[in-house]
Amino acid sequence: MKKLDYELIDLPKITDPRGNLTVAEQMKNVPFHIKRVYWTYDVPGGESRGGHAHKALYQLVVAMSGSFTVTLDNGEEQQTILLNHPWQGLLIKPNTWRTLDDFSSGAVCMVLASELFEEEDYIYDYNEFIRYTKNQT
Repeated sequence: MKKLDYELIDLPKITDPRGNLTVAEQMKNVPFHIKRVYWTYDVPGGESRGGHAHKALYQLVVAMSGSFTVTLDNGEEQQTILLNHPWQGLLIKPNTWRTLDDFSSGAVCMVLASELFEEEDYIYDYNEFIRYTKNQT
């Protein structure tokens, strides 16, 4: 059985009475070159995001505000992680199915990605994902 391949990364949190600051630097505390940044917000209650896997893309997912859960699946094992700290990122590696659920009111999800958008890198069908991962071993 293969183990889920992810990592929770604590980003530097600089505490200041005027407001806290967190920094994400490529190849320092983010273990890849950042080629794209995007964020989701105003996700209606009960809705999900994600529902796909990537063949080559690495992502660092951060709850900038509020909270949500990320369920990771490698085809053999699943794990759900609660993200609710803006100084903590979830590193999702290639060949991992992900869904984002349980968004709190006002939640903002920011994603740092290792590649520009490429449709060919996405796997949107779970059965296709299972076939793809079996061929990777």
